[in-house]
Amino acid sequence: MNIVLLGPPGAGKGTQAKVLSETYNLPHISTGNMLREAARKNTPYGAEAKAYMAKGDLVPDNLVVAVIEEVLFSENLKRGFILDGFPRTLQQAKMLDEMLEKNGKRLDVVLYFKTSLPTSIARLGGRRVCKKCGANFHVKNIPPKKEGVCDYCGGQLYQRKDDEEKTVKRRWNVYTDQTAPVIAYYKEKKILQEISGDLDVDTLNKVITALFQKEKIV
Repeated sequence: MNIVLLGPPGAGKGTQAKVLSETYNLPHISTGNMLREAARKNTPYGAEAKAYMAKGDLVPDNLVVAVIEEVLFSENLKRGFILDGFPRTLQQAKMLDEMLEKNGKRLDVVLYFKTSLPTSIARLGGRRVCKKCGANFHVKNIPPKKEGVCDYCGGQLYQRKDDEEKTVKRRWNVYTDQTAPVIAYYKEKKILQEISGDLDVDTLNKVITALFQKEKIV
């Protein structure tokens, strides 16, 4: 089962991907995490990608694909995958199809989390990340036991620069503009399912589960 999750920053893709990964025993591949890890390690691709991410711009296709292709067809992904954060452009979507076809695979469903800008700002603006272990918290939804301190390792919590409101707005606009052709592309292929990213976590998960059962996706 090969699933793609699409949606702007703050749509809740990562949260739902974790739940779906546990429910259906499928690996969750977050391109954002992979790119940030490459940037943190200052790899050749990572250093280049870091400059784009800091400004809220999309990382160019060639950089993303270089990271994705190596992971996508590893031994661990024979049963399928949940791909979160890729593709973001029409070119990436076509490249993904080519990669899958070359390896005798195809996408089964694309879930599009249609999400409003206020929701994205509220979710990302309140997110805090541990500098030491990378754990995620939210000042309102998932507050740490002690303000500014990670519950798990005691590390310092901080707000990522790309979670600041000004950058979130820019990321949201860039995403919606550049992924419009991707949505149309998957609609034409009849594998796109649109759901509301504005729903709370539990409600959205119930919607996805009901959709999977109705469409016999899993």
